[in-house]
Order: sequence, then structure tokens, then C-alpha cells
Amino acid sequence: MRTERTKDELRKIKAYPGWLSNPSGSCLFEMGNTRVLCTAVWRDDVPVFLKDTGKGWLTSEYRMLPASAVGRISRERAAQSGRTYEIQRLIGRSLRACVDLSVIGERTIYVDVDVLQADGGTRTAGINGSVIALYMCLKRLEEETGVPVEFSFKGIVSAVSVGIVDGEMLLDLEYSEDSSAEVDMNVVAFEKTGFVEVQGTGENSIFTRQQLDEMLSLAEKGINEIYALQKDTIEGMG
Repeated sequence: MRTERTKDELRKIKAYPGWLSNPSGSCLFEMGNTRVLCTAVWRDDVPVFLKDTGKGWLTSEYRMLPASAVGRISRERAAQSGRTYEIQRLIGRSLRACVDLSVIGERTIYVDVDVLQADGGTRTAGINGSVIALYMCLKRLEEETGVPVEFSFKGIVSAVSVGIVDGEMLLDLEYSEDSSAEVDMNVVAFEKTGFVEVQGTGENSIFTRQQLDEMLSLAEKGINEIYALQKDTIEGMG
């Protein structure tokens, strides 16, 4: 069981916006020993189903680098694993809550999340860092096209994991906890006001309605702290 932090304590979180110079937006985001590199760019096109609608789109890709975990992870080439596909769809759904796609015109924003080092919570860290990269991208869009970021950016989404490990409820699971959890849950919230998505699984046990409510309350505590960091980082961009 964890010794360096309490059950309801996040790992140390840090955000490094503008970590790369080539993309319109980028952020290196750390949650403990998990480090993810998030980037965002746009192109002046949309999928076929949005042609001539005046609306834009946002999509995401997620990958773990070969040396991101203990041992080597093989690169995914011809086909994505089910896990990868599920995570990148979660990231895309979460980020679409942040942007008004009717405002950006027929453009597609591409968000890429590359896991540099994994120690649990890569999808939640990916969402948290991508929000900052997305905001930077929309700021660049404003500079180059005149689309005001105050209209295109709807707000911040924040994500964290919670779970039950050895009968105890824990916030922000690291890998050793996540891999042995009886219950594992990922929670995504918008501007601390409501949930975008809740993914909860009884890995090795069932969980009760009371435990579900307690896990959501614990997640909200962590989300409030993550949101504060994201907000300060975004406001620091001017």
C-alpha cells in the first residue's frame, strides 16, 4: 500500500506548455512518474460527413513509446490494439467538450498523445495535458484566422483515476495499484460542474452504489486540484 501520500492525495502534477516549437500547441504533462507529450494542430479540411456543414471536427491519437514501460512495448503499425483504440476515443470525446466545433469552421484539430513514461493513469494525464495543448492551438488559430479563442474554447476538462485496492479507496492510481485494483475508474469532468465521462469496472470485485458515490466524490477532489493547475497554466499564456 502507498506510503508517500495519503489515500486522497494526488501524485505531483506539473504542466510544461509549449514544450515543442513545431506544433500549434504542445504540453508535457506529468502525474507522478507518468509523463505524456500532448500536441495539437489543425488542418483546413473535415471528414466527409461534415463537408459543407460549416462545422469543424476534433480527433485524437494515442501511443505508448517502446521504452515507456518496463521492458519494450512493440510499436503498433498495421493495426491498433483494442486498448489504444478505446483510449484515443476517450481522449477525443473528452476534448470535444472543450471546443465549439461550430465556431472554428471546416477545420479538423488533430490531438496526439504520446506516452513517454508510464506509471498508471496515462489516459487521464493525456486528457489533462491535451486541454492545454488544445488551448494553445486555438490561440494560434485566432492569430492566423481571426477566430476568437473566447468563442472557440468552451472550457477545461480534467480527468483522474480512482479505485479500490486491497479494500481501500484510493485517488490517482499508479501502476502497482492499478494492476491489482479490485475496482478501477476513470472520471472526466467539465469545469468542475459536471461529468463528461465515467468509466468504472469491477476488475476483481463488484462495487456498491455507496462505493460508486464515494469514488466520484474522491475523484472530484482530485479534479478540483488538476483544474486549478490547468487554469493557472492557461491564464499564464495571456
